[in-house]
Amino acid sequence: MADPALHHQTHPIKEIAIDYTPEACTHCPVSNSITLTFDHRGGARWRSTTRFLYGTFSSRIQCPEGNTSGLNFNIYLSSLEGDKSQDEIDFEFLGKDKTIVQTNYYTTGIGNREQIHDLGFDCSDGFHEYTIKWNPDSIEWVIDGKVVRRAERKEGEAFPEKPMFLYASVWDASYIAEGRWTGPYNGCDAPYVCLYKDIQVPVATAVECSRDS
Repeated sequence: MADPALHHQTHPIKEIAIDYTPEACTHCPVSNSITLTFDHRGGARWRSTTRFLYGTFSSRIQCPEGNTSGLNFNIYLSSLEGDKSQDEIDFEFLGKDKTIVQTNYYTTGIGNREQIHDLGFDCSDGFHEYTIKWNPDSIEWVIDGKVVRRAERKEGEAFPEKPMFLYASVWDASYIAEGRWTGPYNGCDAPYVCLYKDIQVPVATAVECSRDS
């Protein structure tokens, strides 16, 4: 494991993988920017090409404009998306209300640690910086330099400790809880574009392992 003092040194993400709908995702390494589009093709999801074990992850994000009811747009860490035993740390925007964001974390597939935070702005009005600081014994969720949530490891309780990819996606979540989570999908302002720039990942905590392990 890297020296803890190095956990939070970051550099721009150099390369990404696109898990689905590659034509709806563009990446410009020169400007360190990524665009995700949701339209008739559905959404898209990108991720880092390596996992990391602890560190600081951040991006400036401008969420989609218009009536985004039903959509989920996000940035998060996961040991492997879709794995029922995954560890995960989330920022999730719920399309029915762009003045809030949900944070959560999972250990071995178990979450139910959701918290809702008032942003004090509309997340589609401009770029704001969202940061996850993950340590062996704590997690901080930071927006524009302000800590909005801190979780600490408690003795005898599970805590995220699997190496994780950095992910982001835009998807239709309106089927969850009969639309109560993100709202019913409307689609009147499609295409919906989520912009990511200045994406930063840890310098010294990358872990070499296969994607499926």
